[in-house]
Amino acid sequence: MSSPEIASLSWGQMKVKGCSATYKDCKVWPGGSRTWDWRETGTNHSPGVQPADLEEVVQKGVKTVVIGRGMSEALQVPASTVEYLKKNGIDVLVLQTEKAVAEYNALAARGVKVGGVFHSTC
Repeated sequence: MSSPEIASLSWGQMKVKGCSATYKDCKVWPGGSRTWDWRETGTNHSPGVQPADLEEVVQKGVKTVVIGRGMSEALQVPASTVEYLKKNGIDVLVLQTEKAVAEYNALAARGVKVGGVFHSTC
């Protein structure tokens, strides 16, 4: 199963190819996507992305995770989150969201089992 292309990104809106929903923040993995609801894990800009935010994506068997920190990179990614991914043998890229989406799409196009979490505002 391949990772779906992120079809469009603008402030506060993301579209994933093959999905009718418009996301503000989203999680993607080989074969699917859904809203990334920060309330599920108590995520906030600081301390930022927690391992709990990534568990679902990791369980899909990804080899790489791309984290989009927002358009102005306001979303933090603590070292403990990066370590969690590395301990699971997963490569991680932490980038500004526009760059993160471009990198994610390039990896997906090459057939890499890539997943991601993306914040589309600040």
